[in-house]
Amino acid sequence: MTKHGKITLSGARDIPFSALMLSQANVRRVKAGVSINSLASDIERRGLLQSLTVRAHRDEEGNETGRYEVPAGGRRFRALQQLVKQRRMAKTEPVPCIVRDDEVVSAEEDSLAENVHREPLHPLDQFRAMQKLVEQGSDIETVAATFMVTPAVVKQRLKLADVSPKLHDIYAEDGMTLDQLMAFSVASDHARQEQVWDMLQTSYNQQPWFIRARLTEDKVRASDKRVRFVTLDAYIAAGGHVLRDLFESDDGGWLEDVALLDRLQTEKLETEVAAIAAEGWKWVEAAVDFPYGHTFSLRPLDGEESASSEEDEARLEALREEADRLEDQWAGEDEIPDEVAARIQAIDEEIAPLVSRPLIYDDGEVAIAGVFVSIDVDGSLHIERGFVRPEDEPVEVAEDADAEADEGASGEDRIGEIAANDNVVSAEERPDEEDPDDLLRPLSDSLVTDLTAHRTLALRDAVASSPMVAFAAILHALVLETFYTCATSGSCLGIAMRANRLIGYGTGLNDTVSAKSIHARHESWAARLPDDSGDLWAALATFDADEQAAIFAHCVSFGIDAVWEPATRYNEGRVSARAVANRIEHSHILARAAKLDMVAAGWAATVANYLGRVTKPQILAAVEEACGADVAGRLGGMKKPEMASAAEELLQGKGWLAKPLRTPEPVTTGDLEPANDDEAGDVDDQDGDAVDVVAAE
Repeated sequence: MTKHGKITLSGARDIPFSALMLSQANVRRVKAGVSINSLASDIERRGLLQSLTVRAHRDEEGNETGRYEVPAGGRRFRALQQLVKQRRMAKTEPVPCIVRDDEVVSAEEDSLAENVHREPLHPLDQFRAMQKLVEQGSDIETVAATFMVTPAVVKQRLKLADVSPKLHDIYAEDGMTLDQLMAFSVASDHARQEQVWDMLQTSYNQQPWFIRARLTEDKVRASDKRVRFVTLDAYIAAGGHVLRDLFESDDGGWLEDVALLDRLQTEKLETEVAAIAAEGWKWVEAAVDFPYGHTFSLRPLDGEESASSEEDEARLEALREEADRLEDQWAGEDEIPDEVAARIQAIDEEIAPLVSRPLIYDDGEVAIAGVFVSIDVDGSLHIERGFVRPEDEPVEVAEDADAEADEGASGEDRIGEIAANDNVVSAEERPDEEDPDDLLRPLSDSLVTDLTAHRTLALRDAVASSPMVAFAAILHALVLETFYTCATSGSCLGIAMRANRLIGYGTGLNDTVSAKSIHARHESWAARLPDDSGDLWAALATFDADEQAAIFAHCVSFGIDAVWEPATRYNEGRVSARAVANRIEHSHILARAAKLDMVAAGWAATVANYLGRVTKPQILAAVEEACGADVAGRLGGMKKPEMASAAEELLQGKGWLAKPLRTPEPVTTGDLEPANDDEAGDVDDQDGDAVDVVAAE
């Protein structure tokens, strides 16, 4: 066994800086880490904490020159050199150095060993040191200067104090990553942190985003429209606390006190409602959201747009000129600077209220109408004024004389009042006394009915011979029903569309791509239609063929009902399960014809719209279908809330659809081949009847 002697450590001695020079044997060539400027400032403040390692410099003949090379400690040497150049240190200032012997190890080996065997400070140790300095009274900026980092880094390290000591120990033993520890710092409840960590041990997903999601699932994001409506400042002023994530973008954080947020939201809505009610409306209804189609059965008031002031007109013109100038300036550019894009958006936001002038309503109509007040996606107040409920519609009472005359009038009299037939006159137009031999006797009700039946039959034949008139008649009837809730005129066409307004179905329908598209299209057409339904026929006649076809399709779309419900509840039992099945089957035919694409329509499986409302096996089946059995198997040990959240993340962008949203492929002829000739004959007969029915329709 080789016996090693005891080592002898070289002591440091002071050497004037002017006698030092950087060695070419220093292995550090790439600049990294803390800058020389920062290191120089630190040395100036606290002195040199670590001695330089030097060797005697020799000339070409091997003789010592009296100067020393620095193979280990090159960055410290450069920092001292900068202090000398800036006259913040004398060039003769003694520098503590350890002088190494050339015969023991090479200068290159010394330089390499110093850099290779250096262990960076563990982040947890750095955090504890920073926390100690803060506890001793140092502010964030001072601590940042001490460690030569930014104040933001100090805040991040101090934020780790919100993490359970148990998790600190796990991190110190490399049981979790720094990113995971940072994710746990988003919440301060140590028990909940430990609960989530224990859950992760049997979970497929241990990503930081999943940890944050579990710790904040009972909080409200600061980007939520309710928070934007109340304002974050008001919430904080009322004593509310906001969780912040200093390590990731958090869109303002999460609000912990949901009850406080709800109270502030209710109070502010009540204040807004009181101000609107003072305008004289019969009722004002307020909610965070209203269900899709909440105004469909109500009559909207026709208001007159208020006049713009000269100042508003001048401002509007100036804004439009500025917008046009910016668009011309940046047209064709691949990228627009953020400040320019922000200015264009600000211009659009300022133009909007100048263009959309508030409507002025008749005081009498205001007294029977109401207002819906809700919160828009951007947190602004969404006010829908001027809707009359059916029970509030005024009842027109005829004068006594007219009422009595109507009661005593014959069928001929009633027809005469509305007909444009010169051979039939109203009772008021007849002489008081006429010779019965000279005039025809009044026609009986039954005869008038028979005659108008003949006329109806002839009219059907005439319209059947004129497809364009038939189309116009259906179009007129549909537009009346779609746009004129309480029309003062009607149609002689016996056709009606039973529209399912989709009120009360699910949540979030108002925010879908389809709902917004339908609403915009409806508003666009409504703006082109006359206020008086009696003028509708003439107005539709001015539309060209494409426009008529477009509004026809819009009206027809409101009659589509592809909603499935149990037959025992559907329409109070008046429709059978078979009828519902037939309706759904026909919806598939329409979907194929219209090339319906639910993915393009914006549907994606989320916890709210699907995953949180089905069983765990159904969640796993969805993930398996979209991502494969291996991925689905990793979710098997999770509890349902965690499984649903993980599945939502996995299904994003996969184009997966729940079965009720899928359009099946059409059944081919080969799929309907009968088992024997007798059955084939039956099928042929049934098909023939079906074709005849369709043709007759």
